[in-house]
Amino acid sequence: MSNTKSGFVALIGRPNVGKSTLMNKLIGQKIAITSHKPQTTRNKIRTVYTDERGQIVFLDTPGLHRSRNKLGDYMVSVAEHTFKDADLILWLVEPDEKIGAGDTHIMEQLENIKTPIILCINKTDTLKQDEVLPVIAAYSSRMEFAEIIPVSALKGRGCDDLLDTIFKYLPEGEIFYDEDTVTDQPMRQITAELIREKVLRSMTDEVPHGVAVIIDRMEFKKRIVDIDATIICEKDSHKGMIIGKQGAMLKKIGSAARRDIEDLVESQVNLKLWVKVKKDWRDSDMLLKNFGYDKKNIDD
Repeated sequence: MSNTKSGFVALIGRPNVGKSTLMNKLIGQKIAITSHKPQTTRNKIRTVYTDERGQIVFLDTPGLHRSRNKLGDYMVSVAEHTFKDADLILWLVEPDEKIGAGDTHIMEQLENIKTPIILCINKTDTLKQDEVLPVIAAYSSRMEFAEIIPVSALKGRGCDDLLDTIFKYLPEGEIFYDEDTVTDQPMRQITAELIREKVLRSMTDEVPHGVAVIIDRMEFKKRIVDIDATIICEKDSHKGMIIGKQGAMLKKIGSAARRDIEDLVESQVNLKLWVKVKKDWRDSDMLLKNFGYDKKNIDD
């Protein structure tokens, strides 16, 4: 590729604003998990978009929020460290002209950053066209942006304009990843996240935040992939809820996860799930590290 542009774009925003949905839409493949519950993403996820113009490496981050435990501290550290890796910051907001405490907190984080910032107003499919203008005016009056772009990640509206604008701000340079690469996430990690997504989508609000998933075994055979995975939760009562009556909930989670994993690995999957209780693991440095939330990895 000659005269190509390539660079890193940090995707930031409050929890549940649609960052992972937007990234999956732009990449054209499901890499980041999504759910209607906040704080779904826990680690920095790199995904790669490549076309004839060059390459965009998206850094999807956990939502910026005030943390309540060590896992929360880890997630905020991941999000804040991502700023310094980026050539461009893409800040996703809801289409609301009343700027709440969460977005004000993010503005304070961005105040001293010299990296160009694109404000991306998501979920515009919920508004009439002229209702977006007051939202643009409200944010513009509080802060200066390189660009402001309305999109609907769900419907794909405005995504082409967004890609055009991102390329405009990226530096010229060779691509970082092979043209066929869509993520640098290990297959085991994506698999674990897909299982966790199904728990998030299937369970009540109380259970999901205390859930982690570990892949114990992932063996690629000729016609099938054997996967053993453990769902970790914090309470015995949660374990009972995840398993469900006569194992019905665990079966539902497993069936839904298996379909997505089969799309990912392009093969038949034999998925076996177990559930274990690790009390208060979100506040244990050792368990956080064991489950893949290690602060030493944030700078990688």
